Order: sequence, then structure tokens, then C-alpha cells
Amino acid sequence: MNTGDLGRLAPRRLSGSEPLHAGGAPTGATVLDFWRWSGSDLVVNTARGLLAEYIVAHALEISTAGVRDAWAVWDLTTPDDITIEVKSGAYLQSWFQKAPSAISFGIKAATAWNPDTNAFEGDRARHADVYVFALLAHRDKATLDPLDVAQWQFFVVPTRVLNEELPTQQSVSLATLERLGAGPHLYAGLHEAVTQAKSFGAG
Repeated sequence: MNTGDLGRLAPRRLSGSEPLHAGGAPTGATVLDFWRWSGSDLVVNTARGLLAEYIVAHALEISTAGVRDAWAVWDLTTPDDITIEVKSGAYLQSWFQKAPSAISFGIKAATAWNPDTNAFEGDRARHADVYVFALLAHRDKATLDPLDVAQWQFFVVPTRVLNEELPTQQSVSLATLERLGAGPHLYAGLHEAVTQAKSFGAG
């Protein structure tokens, strides 16, 4: 059976108006309906992580006009070529809690996967120049709003520092980030913090 070209598919940016259809005949639903159904809970971990990347991208003046690359070896690249890994955490979750969540972020080294070849390449490493740990720091569920950037705090660490201070650790606590002088930074100060971290990391 001829399967044709099985190379990587390049995603196209959707508007939301594209219809769910049956061989070209609209069913009455659209991509926007799907987005509303599947992505409206911004507190749930998976959506919060994507939102954190989006917020960091805007703070760093990174264009979001294209489509997010889900397979990239790091999350974001600034206009001046600083590569960023974004990790998110939150005290409050969608589910019932007896207490706010303890904050811990993953910093595990990983092997890069190339979606063009479907193969892992190189050694295990922390690939980005800088890590940005985005914490949804609000503690009142009644007023929790992940879209309010004032409810977020950011901790910024050069990857070189993580490699020197925590070479084998797979996660890092908030207390350790504070000990490393990583923050917290507010949204308005994130751009400067990342620029300084890149300069320090290159030293």
C-alpha cells in the first residue's frame, strides 16, 4: 500500500472559524467551539503550563504570530537569540485541596528529539540558556485568575548555574530558587531578569 510522504507535518495557524465537517459538509461545530470546550480551564496543569509559556513570550516580546512548536528542544527563543525553558507551578489547583500545593519545578536533563527524523540526538542535557520558573502565586480560589499577570511570579536562573549548583537534581524547590537569588520577579521585570541571566550565564 502506498502511504505517500510520511515526513513531518507543518502545522498551520487556525482562526477558529474552521468548521468540523464530514467530507466538506459542515457539522455545525467549529475549531473555536473545540478550543472553548477543551481549553477553558486555565487552572488545570496542562493548560496552565501552556499559558505560562504564552505569558513569558509576551513579557519577552517574542512573536506568537505563528504556531507553538510542541517538539522543540526548548520552549522559547527571544529576538536576541536567548533560548528559554519555561516551567510552571501553582499553589491552587482545580481539584479540592486540604492545603496549597508545595512548589517544585522539573529541571531534569533530557535528550533532544528531532521530529524531522523521529530520533533522539546528542547527550542528555539542559538545552536552553535560561530557565524561567513561572509561579501562579495567588492563594485565594475565589479570586484566582490565571489571566491576571499580577497573580504570577517568575524565578529566572541561568542554566549554567543549575548545572553547577544542582548538576544531577531532577527538580528544584522554591526555597532553593530563592537561595540562588532567582527572584521573585514580576511580569514587568521579567525581560530585564532574563537578559541579565543570559549575561551571567555566559560568564
